[in-house]
Amino acid sequence: MKVLYSCLSQSWGGLEMRTIQSAEQLADRGIHVEILCYPGSRINKEAIRKGIKCITIKASGYFHPLSVLNLSKHLKNNSYDLMHTQLSKDLWLLVPALKIISSKIPLILTKRMESSVIKKDFLHRWLYNRVNLILAISNLIKDNVLKTCPVPEDKVLIHYNGVDLKKYNPINADGKKIRDEFNIKDDEIVIGMVARITRGKGYEEILEAAKILQQEFPGLRFLLVGEASPDEKDYEKEIHKIVSELSLENKVIFTGFRDDTIDLLAAMDIFAFPSHSESFGTALIEAMAMGKAAVATNSHGIPDIITNEITGLLFKRKDIDDLIEKLRTLIISNDKRNQMGAAARQDVINKFDLENQTNKLIGLYKGLIKE
Repeated sequence: MKVLYSCLSQSWGGLEMRTIQSAEQLADRGIHVEILCYPGSRINKEAIRKGIKCITIKASGYFHPLSVLNLSKHLKNNSYDLMHTQLSKDLWLLVPALKIISSKIPLILTKRMESSVIKKDFLHRWLYNRVNLILAISNLIKDNVLKTCPVPEDKVLIHYNGVDLKKYNPINADGKKIRDEFNIKDDEIVIGMVARITRGKGYEEILEAAKILQQEFPGLRFLLVGEASPDEKDYEKEIHKIVSELSLENKVIFTGFRDDTIDLLAAMDIFAFPSHSESFGTALIEAMAMGKAAVATNSHGIPDIITNEITGLLFKRKDIDDLIEKLRTLIISNDKRNQMGAAARQDVINKFDLENQTNKLIGLYKGLIKE
C-alpha cells in the first residue's frame, strides 16, 4: 500500500506531531508513506530526520493554480493507493489536482479542530463531495463537522488519537529522579500540568487554586511542564508575575520544555487539565496511561476521555472553586488516587492504544481502496 499524507502547515503542534507519528506507525507496518508538506517547515524537517520521504510545495493559502498543476503531474506519475490529509485547507490543493487527472483514489480528511465557519456554499460542496471519509478525533469535532461542512453523517467517523503504551508505562519511568532534581520530599503531594504556556490552557486557574490549597495543605507542590512559543513570551512573564503576586515561588516549579515527559508524569500524584477548550487532550491520555488520577475541565472533547468519578474527576470550565473542590478530593485520599489512576490506565488501554488505533486506521484504508 502506498499512501500520501498531506499537512501544509508551517506551525508545530499537536496536529503536526500526530501527522509524523501516524506516518511512522504506518511505515512500521510496511506501508509506504510520503508526506506532502511546505518546504522548510518543521514537519518537513522532522519527516526528513525520521527518514520519511517528503514532497514539498509552497502553498500556504487557498488558490494556487501552478501548485495544483505541479501536484497533478506528481500524482499522475506516482501510483498512490490513497491520500490522507490532516488539514482541511489542503483540500483546495488536493481536490483540483485529483480532478485534473480524473483520479478516483480515496481521499480522507482528519479533523482535529473546531471551526466556526459554515462551509456549505457551492465551492465547499464541490470540495467535500470528493472526500470519501472524514475522521473526527472526538464527538465534539464530529458534531462540529456535521454542523459546518456539507457532508452526510455516514461520511464522518470518530477515530481517537492514540497513546504509545510501550512508552507511557509506569514501569519504564523514574519519578524519583525528577523529585530529587527539584527537591521534592517523599511526603509532599505533587499536582502537575503539562501544557504549552498560552492563553486558554488554565494556568491562571491552577495558580489561583494553588494559593488556596497550599494554605490548607502545606505539603503541596505544583509541577508545571511547558514553555511559551516565541510570540507568547509576554504571556509567560504574566504567569510568572502571578506566581510572585500570590507568593507561590516556593510551591510552584516551572520546568520549561522537557523531553522526559514520562519521568515528569511519574513524579506527579495528581494531574490537572484545566484547559478551556480542547478538541481532545493528548497530554491528558498520556497522564492517564501513566496511571495518574486527573482533574479536568468538563467541556469540549474531554468527556470523551474521562468518565467522571471513575477514571478521573471533571470540574466546571473556568470554575476555580469547583477545581479546588475536585483537587481536594484527590489530595485527601491516596486510595482514591490509586483507584482512579488504575482505572484511567485501563481505560486508555481499552480505548486509546496507539497500536489498536493504527490497526483500525489501516482497516479503514483497506476498505476504501477495495471500493
